[in-house]
Parts: sequence; C-alpha cells; structure tokens
Amino acid sequence: MANLHFHYGTMGVSKSAALITDAHNFRQNSIGVECIKPVIKGIPNDKKIVSRLGIEMPALSLANLDEYSPQSNTKVILVNEAHFFAPSDIDHLVHIADNFEILVMCYGIMVDSNGRLFPGAGRLVEVGAKLRPMESTCQIKGCMRKADHHLRYDENGKVVVDGTQLFLGNDHYKSVCRRHFNRYYKKPK
Repeated sequence: MANLHFHYGTMGVSKSAALITDAHNFRQNSIGVECIKPVIKGIPNDKKIVSRLGIEMPALSLANLDEYSPQSNTKVILVNEAHFFAPSDIDHLVHIADNFEILVMCYGIMVDSNGRLFPGAGRLVEVGAKLRPMESTCQIKGCMRKADHHLRYDENGKVVVDGTQLFLGNDHYKSVCRRHFNRYYKKPK
C-alpha cells in the first residue's frame, strides 16, 4: 500500500471536508491521527482546518516542517493545504512516510491562478506520491467540463494575469476548465 498520497483538486471541491471526514473515520477505528496545516502569511493562525461546508477540526499550524516529528501513537498524518509547504517540507513528509511506516495523506491544489505548479504540489508529484484527483465542474455558466484551473479576478471583475501565487479571498476566484482558462486568461492572439 502506498503510504504517501496527494488528494488534489480545484478550490471548492471539498478537499478540507474530505480530510475532516478521513480524520473522523480513522479516529472511529482508534487509529492515531495528526492533522497539520501551513501557516500562511495574512491568514490568522487559528489552529484549525475549516471547510467551506461549515465543518472544522483542530490542527497543528506550522510555518515549516523542519522540527516536526509525529507523536509516538500516530499512524496517519493528514496535511491540509499541502501545496503551500516548501519542497523541503514535502521531503520531510516523505522521510516520515518511508522510515516510520506512517500513512501521509496530503490535500491541496496542483496549479495556481497563473497555470503554474505550486512548488509543494510539484514536489509531491516528483517524489511519487499516489495522486488522487478530486473533481468538480467548471464554474462558467453552462459549462459541464472538469475544472482543473483557477481564474483570479480583481475588484472590477477583470481576470488577473501573472499576479502573485497567493491572493487571499475566495470571492476573487473561479474554478474553471482548461478551455475557459485559456479563453479568459491567455486570450488568443
């Protein structure tokens, strides 16, 4: 059984809800679980994972994983927003998964609103994490294609091109299919 997994999908696909459900199910079976998430600049360090569905659970918030070591009874580590961790942090999770026989399940986004891999997500692919896509549909009205990209909008409703990789605020994003991403972000010449 693979012991390093990456559950990835666009915003709004219920990655955090899936993590919370997985944690609940493991705990129901008396399996030791730790939930961790990155500290993200500009977001209060609230020490909990919150789903858009309104469910939440406590979590360990860490700026990096340099000093992180799982507790002795931990059999599963669930990592929310894994794409925001640095590649070196992902390497630390690989070390834990490979040397301590702990199941590490990461949840996050593969690409940013510029269509580029997040470094943490890219590292999960490079180290051979078992990829687990989570699917939703494009948020452009009438489209039924699979959403696999994000468009970011400014306060005037215009698509932001080549902005920073992190911008806070869910209301500034739409999860879209590749076709609509290319249509609105790249604007054919």
